[in-house]
Amino acid sequence: MTFSQSTADVFVPGGGAPEPALRRVTHLCIGAHQDDIEIMAHSGICDCLDSPDTRAFGGVVVTDGAGSSRTGIYADKTDAEMIDIRRREQRRAAEIGRYAIQIQLAHSSAAVKGKDSSDVVRDLAILLDECQPEVVYLHNPADKHDTHVAVLWRCLEALRMQPVSHRPARVLGVEVWRGLDWMIDADKVALDSSRRPELASELLQAFDSQIFGGKRYDLATEGRRAANATYHASHSADAQHAITWAMDLTPLVQDDELDPVTYAEGYLERLRDDVSTRMRRFQ
Repeated sequence: MTFSQSTADVFVPGGGAPEPALRRVTHLCIGAHQDDIEIMAHSGICDCLDSPDTRAFGGVVVTDGAGSSRTGIYADKTDAEMIDIRRREQRRAAEIGRYAIQIQLAHSSAAVKGKDSSDVVRDLAILLDECQPEVVYLHNPADKHDTHVAVLWRCLEALRMQPVSHRPARVLGVEVWRGLDWMIDADKVALDSSRRPELASELLQAFDSQIFGGKRYDLATEGRRAANATYHASHSADAQHAITWAMDLTPLVQDDELDPVTYAEGYLERLRDDVSTRMRRFQ
Protein backbone atom coordinates (compact mmCIF):
# COMPACT_ATOMS: atom_id res chain seq x y z
CA MET A 1 0.00 0.00 0.00
CA THR A 2 1.32 3.40 -0.98
CA PHE A 3 -0.42 6.44 0.47
CA SER A 4 -0.28 10.06 -0.67
CA GLN A 5 1.56 11.37 2.39
CA SER A 6 5.19 10.34 2.84
CA THR A 7 4.69 10.57 6.62
CA ALA A 8 1.80 8.08 6.68
CA ASP A 9 2.38 5.43 9.33
CA VAL A 10 1.40 1.76 9.01
CA PHE A 11 1.81 -0.27 12.19
CA VAL A 12 1.09 -3.96 12.70
CA PRO A 13 1.30 -4.58 16.47
CA GLY A 14 1.73 -8.33 16.07
CA GLY A 15 4.34 -7.97 13.34
CA GLY A 16 4.15 -9.06 9.73
CA ALA A 17 3.10 -7.45 6.47
CA PRO A 18 0.27 -4.89 6.50
CA GLU A 19 -1.80 -6.34 3.64
CA PRO A 20 -2.59 -9.69 5.33
CA ALA A 21 -3.25 -7.87 8.62
CA LEU A 22 -5.67 -5.51 6.92
CA ARG A 23 -7.48 -8.34 5.16
CA ARG A 24 -8.11 -9.94 8.56
CA VAL A 25 -9.98 -6.89 9.83
CA THR A 26 -13.69 -7.41 10.47
CA HIS A 27 -14.27 -4.26 12.58
CA LEU A 28 -12.76 -1.04 11.23
CA CYS A 29 -12.84 2.39 12.88
CA ILE A 30 -11.88 5.49 10.91
CA GLY A 31 -11.37 8.54 13.10
CA ALA A 32 -10.19 12.05 12.46
CA HIS A 33 -7.66 12.29 15.28
CA GLN A 34 -5.50 10.18 17.53
CA ASP A 35 -7.72 8.96 20.43
CA ASP A 36 -10.99 9.24 18.47
CA ILE A 37 -10.90 5.49 17.81
CA GLU A 38 -10.65 4.65 21.49
CA ILE A 39 -13.56 6.99 22.31
CA MET A 40 -15.75 5.69 19.48
CA ALA A 41 -15.13 1.99 19.16
CA HIS A 42 -14.47 0.40 22.55
CA SER A 43 -17.38 -1.95 21.86
CA GLY A 44 -15.81 -3.10 18.59
CA ILE A 45 -12.40 -3.56 20.18
CA CYS A 46 -14.02 -5.80 22.81
CA ASP A 47 -15.97 -7.74 20.18
CA CYS A 48 -12.69 -8.63 18.51
CA LEU A 49 -10.87 -9.47 21.74
CA ASP A 50 -13.75 -11.73 22.75
CA SER A 51 -13.56 -13.68 19.45
CA PRO A 52 -9.94 -13.44 18.29
CA ASP A 53 -10.21 -16.45 15.96
CA THR A 54 -12.92 -14.91 13.82
CA ARG A 55 -12.69 -11.17 14.40
CA ALA A 56 -9.95 -8.56 14.17
CA PHE A 57 -9.96 -4.81 14.83
CA GLY A 58 -8.34 -2.19 12.65
CA GLY A 59 -7.87 1.52 13.28
CA VAL A 60 -7.37 4.39 10.85
CA VAL A 61 -6.53 7.98 11.85
CA VAL A 62 -6.92 10.43 8.99
CA THR A 63 -5.15 13.58 10.28
CA ASP A 64 -1.62 14.15 11.54
CA GLY A 65 -2.37 15.38 15.08
CA ALA A 66 -1.05 18.92 14.69
CA GLY A 67 -2.84 21.80 16.37
CA SER A 68 -3.97 19.99 19.52
CA SER A 69 -4.33 21.81 22.83
CA ARG A 70 -1.21 21.70 24.99
CA THR A 71 -0.34 22.82 28.50
CA GLY A 72 2.05 21.71 31.22
CA ILE A 73 4.99 19.69 29.93
CA TYR A 74 3.55 19.91 26.41
CA ALA A 75 3.05 23.69 26.37
CA ASP A 76 6.23 24.43 24.42
CA LYS A 77 6.01 21.55 21.97
CA THR A 78 5.95 22.45 18.28
CA ASP A 79 3.42 21.02 15.87
CA ALA A 80 6.11 18.73 14.47
CA GLU A 81 6.89 17.43 17.94
CA MET A 82 3.19 16.93 18.73
CA ILE A 83 2.70 14.99 15.50
CA ASP A 84 5.45 12.60 16.54
CA ILE A 85 4.14 12.30 20.10
CA ARG A 86 0.59 11.62 19.03
CA ARG A 87 1.71 9.09 16.41
CA ARG A 88 3.54 7.16 19.11
CA GLU A 89 0.57 7.37 21.48
CA GLN A 90 -1.74 5.93 18.83
CA ARG A 91 0.68 3.08 18.21
CA ARG A 92 0.72 2.40 21.95
CA ALA A 93 -3.09 2.25 22.04
CA ALA A 94 -3.04 -0.24 19.16
CA GLU A 95 -0.68 -2.44 21.14
CA ILE A 96 -2.83 -2.23 24.27
CA GLY A 97 -6.02 -3.05 22.34
CA ARG A 98 -4.30 -5.75 20.27
CA TYR A 99 -5.43 -4.24 16.99
CA ALA A 100 -4.62 -6.19 13.85
CA ILE A 101 -3.37 -2.98 12.25
CA GLN A 102 -3.18 0.76 12.93
CA ILE A 103 -2.81 3.21 10.04
CA GLN A 104 -2.25 6.96 10.36
CA LEU A 105 -2.71 8.73 7.04
CA ALA A 106 -1.10 12.00 8.22
CA HIS A 107 -3.26 14.48 6.31
CA SER A 108 -3.62 18.01 7.62
CA SER A 109 -7.05 19.05 8.87
CA ALA A 110 -7.06 21.74 6.19
CA ALA A 111 -6.59 19.11 3.48
CA VAL A 112 -9.48 17.03 4.82
CA LYS A 113 -11.78 20.07 4.95
CA GLY A 114 -10.60 21.65 1.67
CA LYS A 115 -12.38 21.59 -1.66
CA ASP A 116 -9.72 19.32 -3.15
CA SER A 117 -9.66 16.37 -0.78
CA SER A 118 -9.07 13.80 -3.51
CA ASP A 119 -5.87 12.51 -1.88
CA VAL A 120 -7.74 11.77 1.33
CA VAL A 121 -10.50 9.91 -0.50
CA ARG A 122 -7.97 8.01 -2.59
CA ASP A 123 -6.07 6.87 0.51
CA LEU A 124 -9.28 5.69 2.15
CA ALA A 125 -10.28 3.87 -1.02
CA ILE A 126 -6.92 2.06 -1.04
CA LEU A 127 -7.61 0.83 2.47
CA LEU A 128 -11.11 -0.29 1.65
CA ASP A 129 -9.90 -2.11 -1.45
CA GLU A 130 -7.62 -4.20 0.77
CA CYS A 131 -10.03 -4.53 3.68
CA GLN A 132 -13.66 -5.57 3.43
CA PRO A 133 -14.84 -5.17 7.03
CA GLU A 134 -18.22 -6.31 8.33
CA VAL A 135 -18.63 -3.27 10.61
CA VAL A 136 -17.29 0.26 10.14
CA TYR A 137 -17.32 2.95 12.85
CA LEU A 138 -17.30 6.56 11.62
CA HIS A 139 -17.96 10.00 13.03
CA ASN A 140 -21.63 10.94 13.04
CA PRO A 141 -23.25 13.69 10.92
CA ALA A 142 -24.37 15.66 13.99
CA ASP A 143 -20.84 15.99 15.42
CA LYS A 144 -19.93 19.64 16.07
CA HIS A 145 -16.21 19.29 15.21
CA ASP A 146 -15.65 20.47 11.64
CA THR A 147 -12.81 18.01 10.98
CA HIS A 148 -14.90 15.10 12.23
CA VAL A 149 -17.72 15.95 9.84
CA ALA A 150 -15.28 16.46 6.96
CA VAL A 151 -13.70 13.06 7.64
CA LEU A 152 -17.18 11.51 7.63
CA TRP A 153 -17.84 12.97 4.17
CA ARG A 154 -14.52 11.66 2.82
CA CYS A 155 -15.28 8.21 4.25
CA LEU A 156 -18.72 8.13 2.63
CA GLU A 157 -17.18 9.12 -0.70
CA ALA A 158 -14.63 6.31 -0.44
CA LEU A 159 -17.20 3.74 0.65
CA ARG A 160 -19.46 4.64 -2.25
CA MET A 161 -16.56 4.03 -4.64
CA GLN A 162 -16.50 0.37 -3.62
CA PRO A 163 -18.51 -2.28 -5.47
CA VAL A 164 -21.82 -2.75 -3.67
CA SER A 165 -20.97 -6.38 -2.95
CA HIS A 166 -17.78 -5.28 -1.11
CA ARG A 167 -19.38 -2.68 1.15
CA PRO A 168 -19.72 -3.29 4.90
CA ALA A 169 -22.91 -4.83 6.26
CA ARG A 170 -23.09 -2.20 9.00
CA VAL A 171 -21.86 1.39 9.19
CA LEU A 172 -22.26 3.35 12.43
CA GLY A 173 -21.81 7.05 13.15
CA VAL A 174 -20.59 7.35 16.72
CA GLU A 175 -20.70 10.18 19.25
CA VAL A 176 -17.53 12.12 20.09
CA TRP A 177 -17.80 15.93 19.99
CA ARG A 178 -21.56 15.90 20.41
CA GLY A 179 -23.36 13.22 22.37
CA LEU A 180 -26.21 11.37 20.67
CA ASP A 181 -28.43 11.06 23.73
CA TRP A 182 -30.80 13.54 22.06
CA MET A 183 -31.91 10.99 19.44
CA ILE A 184 -35.24 9.29 20.05
CA ASP A 185 -34.85 5.84 21.55
CA ALA A 186 -36.02 4.05 18.41
CA ASP A 187 -33.14 5.64 16.46
CA LYS A 188 -30.36 4.91 18.95
CA VAL A 189 -27.85 2.14 18.40
CA ALA A 190 -26.44 1.11 21.79
CA LEU A 191 -22.80 0.02 21.74
CA ASP A 192 -22.00 -1.90 24.90
CA SER A 193 -18.97 -0.16 26.40
CA SER A 194 -19.22 -1.79 29.81
CA ARG A 195 -16.94 -4.72 28.96
CA ARG A 196 -13.28 -4.67 30.01
CA PRO A 197 -13.45 -1.38 31.99
CA GLU A 198 -9.76 -1.55 32.89
CA LEU A 199 -8.91 -1.79 29.20
CA ALA A 200 -11.18 1.17 28.44
CA SER A 201 -9.26 3.31 30.93
CA GLU A 202 -5.87 2.12 29.72
CA LEU A 203 -6.73 2.85 26.09
CA LEU A 204 -7.85 6.40 26.86
CA GLN A 205 -4.90 7.07 29.15
CA ALA A 206 -2.47 6.09 26.40
CA PHE A 207 -2.97 9.63 25.09
CA ASP A 208 -1.00 11.42 27.74
CA SER A 209 -0.44 14.50 25.58
CA GLN A 210 -4.18 15.12 25.49
CA ILE A 211 -5.07 14.23 29.08
CA PHE A 212 -2.19 16.19 30.60
CA GLY A 213 -2.16 18.64 27.73
CA GLY A 214 -5.39 20.20 28.92
CA LYS A 215 -8.28 17.86 28.03
CA ARG A 216 -9.49 15.08 30.35
CA TYR A 217 -10.97 12.93 27.61
CA ASP A 218 -10.57 9.86 29.79
CA LEU A 219 -12.88 11.13 32.55
CA ALA A 220 -15.32 12.74 30.13
CA THR A 221 -15.66 9.64 27.94
CA GLU A 222 -16.16 7.22 30.81
CA GLY A 223 -18.60 9.64 32.47
CA ARG A 224 -20.68 9.99 29.32
CA ARG A 225 -20.81 6.23 28.82
CA ALA A 226 -22.06 5.77 32.39
CA ALA A 227 -24.62 8.57 32.00
CA ASN A 228 -25.89 7.08 28.74
CA ALA A 229 -26.52 3.75 30.48
CA THR A 230 -28.23 5.23 33.54
CA TYR A 231 -30.45 7.68 31.69
CA HIS A 232 -31.39 5.29 28.89
CA ALA A 233 -34.52 3.82 30.50
CA SER A 234 -36.40 5.50 33.34
CA HIS A 235 -38.45 2.52 34.53
CA SER A 236 -35.98 -0.35 34.52
CA ALA A 237 -32.67 -1.23 36.11
CA ASP A 238 -29.55 -0.66 34.02
CA ALA A 239 -28.90 -3.59 31.71
CA GLN A 240 -25.44 -2.19 30.93
CA HIS A 241 -23.14 0.05 32.93
CA ALA A 242 -21.64 1.95 30.01
CA ILE A 243 -23.13 2.74 26.60
CA THR A 244 -21.80 4.62 23.60
CA TRP A 245 -24.58 5.88 21.34
CA ALA A 246 -24.35 5.52 17.59
CA MET A 247 -26.42 6.42 14.54
CA ASP A 248 -27.06 3.81 11.87
CA LEU A 249 -25.46 5.08 8.66
CA THR A 250 -25.78 1.80 6.76
CA PRO A 251 -28.46 3.15 4.39
CA LEU A 252 -25.97 5.76 3.15
CA VAL A 253 -23.66 3.06 1.78
CA GLN A 254 -26.48 0.92 0.48
CA ASP A 255 -28.08 3.69 -1.59
CA ASP A 256 -25.76 6.13 -3.37
CA GLU A 257 -28.72 8.37 -4.20
CA LEU A 258 -29.55 8.96 -0.55
CA ASP A 259 -28.47 12.48 0.46
CA PRO A 260 -26.48 12.41 3.74
CA VAL A 261 -27.73 15.85 4.78
CA THR A 262 -31.38 14.88 4.28
CA TYR A 263 -30.72 11.61 6.08
CA ALA A 264 -29.24 13.42 9.10
CA GLU A 265 -32.08 15.93 9.16
CA GLY A 266 -34.51 13.03 9.50
CA TYR A 267 -33.13 12.33 12.98
CA LEU A 268 -33.75 15.96 13.96
CA GLU A 269 -37.27 15.89 12.59
CA ARG A 270 -38.12 12.76 14.56
CA LEU A 271 -36.79 14.40 17.73
CA ARG A 272 -38.89 17.50 17.08
CA ASP A 273 -42.00 15.37 16.56
CA ASP A 274 -41.27 13.42 19.75
CA VAL A 275 -40.92 16.60 21.83
CA SER A 276 -44.07 18.15 20.35
CA THR A 277 -46.16 15.02 20.81
CA ARG A 278 -45.12 14.55 24.44
CA MET A 279 -45.72 18.22 25.31
CA ARG A 280 -49.20 18.23 23.73
CA ARG A 281 -50.14 14.92 25.38
CA PHE A 282 -50.10 16.54 28.81
CA GLN A 283 -51.23 20.03 27.86
